[in-house]
Amino acid sequence: MLILMIRSDQQMAELYLNQDRECLVKHVWEANHQLAESINKEIRQLLKKTKLTLSQLQAIGVYSGPGSFTSLRIGHSVANALAYGLQLPIVEAGGEDWQASIVAMLEEGKNDRLVVPLYGAPPRTTKPRK
Repeated sequence: MLILMIRSDQQMAELYLNQDRECLVKHVWEANHQLAESINKEIRQLLKKTKLTLSQLQAIGVYSGPGSFTSLRIGHSVANALAYGLQLPIVEAGGEDWQASIVAMLEEGKNDRLVVPLYGAPPRTTKPRK
């Protein structure tokens, strides 16, 4: 099973292409505040580098968090859109072995259909003035 995995909880965003339990390629880039602008381009470059296409993907996996509120939202939004548009199963996992957990869930046939980030704390927003 060819799985695109996305980790967007930090300034250094990560993409992985896994074939079953083996990581074919890992791509890391400094996304900082440009994650929304760069993530789709980086996915296209990763697929081009491996001579694969979106239509060859068989599943999507996402690091669930905790992490940056906005970065997790962006990563999950892209993953959900890809899974929905390509009609692929999607799952999420956290912790150190998040990738292995994702592979195991997909092998069991799990499909969350929609993933929601785990932020770890409420977002820090300013208080209303009135």
